Amino acid sequence: MLKVKFDINNKIHDLDIEDSATLLEILRDKLFLTGTKQNCLEAECGVCTVLVDGRAVNSCILIAAQCEGRKITTIEGMADGAKMHPIQEAFVNCDAVQCGYCIPGMVMTAAGLLNELPNPSAEEIREGLCGTLCRCTGYNKIVEAVQAAAQARQ
Repeated sequence: MLKVKFDINNKIHDLDIEDSATLLEILRDKLFLTGTKQNCLEAECGVCTVLVDGRAVNSCILIAAQCEGRKITTIEGMADGAKMHPIQEAFVNCDAVQCGYCIPGMVMTAAGLLNELPNPSAEEIREGLCGTLCRCTGYNKIVEAVQAAAQARQ
């Protein structure tokens, strides 16, 4: 067991964890932050995406102990109280939300993309989202949502 201090959604957590625990396991099983979904466990689907120091990462393959001292943001940390984050608002306003399973990962992936590329083209958005799979849409509304979020941030 390791004693690790995590900064998750601007809250410090001191946890005893297994040295092989993934960030996804810590988020879901220890902190009950279940907005981060579990699916492939191989970094293939993107539903487990969170931000680590502002960059989108697959939490299913990231060893949790490597996150000590880093700022982690999950979908639960995106909103400001009852006020949705602009990316979340854009997804709702553009009707980019369907079943909801991939949406937390999509929102987090979009946030990471917009942190790196504040004004991406549609092609850059498609490429940036390519690691997060959605079975319900053709991605067009998701791309529109990311474009709307980028415009709202400017």
